[in-house]
Amino acid sequence: MTDVLRYRPTAAELSYTFGGREPVARIKPGDILETYTEDCFGGVVLGVDDLPSRVCEFPYLNPVSGPFHVEGAEPGDTLALHFVSITPARDWAVSSTFPHFGALTATHTTAMLHEPLEERVWRYEIDRTNKLVRYAARNSDFTVDLPLDPMHGTVGVAPGAFEARMTIVPDVHGGNMDTPELRAGTTVYFGVNVPGALFALGDGHARQGHGEVSGVAVEAAMDTVVAVELIKGVATPTPRLETDDHLMSAGSARPLEDAFRMSQHDLVTWVADAGKLDVLDSYQLISQAGEAPVGNVCDANYTMVAKVAKRYVPSVDMYQGAHARLRALADSYR
Repeated sequence: MTDVLRYRPTAAELSYTFGGREPVARIKPGDILETYTEDCFGGVVLGVDDLPSRVCEFPYLNPVSGPFHVEGAEPGDTLALHFVSITPARDWAVSSTFPHFGALTATHTTAMLHEPLEERVWRYEIDRTNKLVRYAARNSDFTVDLPLDPMHGTVGVAPGAFEARMTIVPDVHGGNMDTPELRAGTTVYFGVNVPGALFALGDGHARQGHGEVSGVAVEAAMDTVVAVELIKGVATPTPRLETDDHLMSAGSARPLEDAFRMSQHDLVTWVADAGKLDVLDSYQLISQAGEAPVGNVCDANYTMVAKVAKRYVPSVDMYQGAHARLRALADSYR
């Protein structure tokens, strides 16, 4: 029988690392998690006058809810998380620019003599009924409604080898990948590195462009429902995503071309292995049928996603049909 774990963290219970934390709760494979996640600023940036440099305290940024211990999870297994729903918890969200953060400004690793960007905050109104997000320019009266497209920028498991990684860093354990593909209806697969897997999630975005070019999306607190499954004895080398229509692999590294190579390599070898294709045949197929959505291009590592439509690859139930089972579990929950 499916159980539902309801967990709402207090401010003191929020985590800022993957790994290095005791679990806040335990959950069984086949169960449902209902949780609340705070925005990347911890809910303290309320309007355009609340500059993050004044109201936030480093390193208390990008909090996640968790970690959650999955019973029976051991290194060498794969954790499957299916996002049943992701709903903005408030009727507003915020975004910003920072002086030394983002793809189009000098950073500490790309030092320039020109003046840094202005720190500026934008407040977005969220219309949950009509599924819209309203952008309002700061220096003119221009506004435009954008589609509400909730997703989680940060989700992952504890790394191995006793590591604790800041939540802003994406890597093979997941983390701050910032891909808009992590929306409701998506199943994401992570290789388990420690007993219990110790997964956590946060960094909700009401919407985000590919690349998160300014370094900050439409940041929002979220009420999120996740279905959990465990695939025993099957390893996953880097985060993988599955929807009804697509297969995807995420690669996180620097420079950006290495993140691209990681994601493409994993998708090519995943399709080859599962579909019983020669590796070069799979390489040729992905080269002509694949897509390459950008995750984040601002964080400590960059993230690229390799994506292919299922209709173009051999028909295989990936991970023993986990996505279909989790979709059915999600339907029964609703």
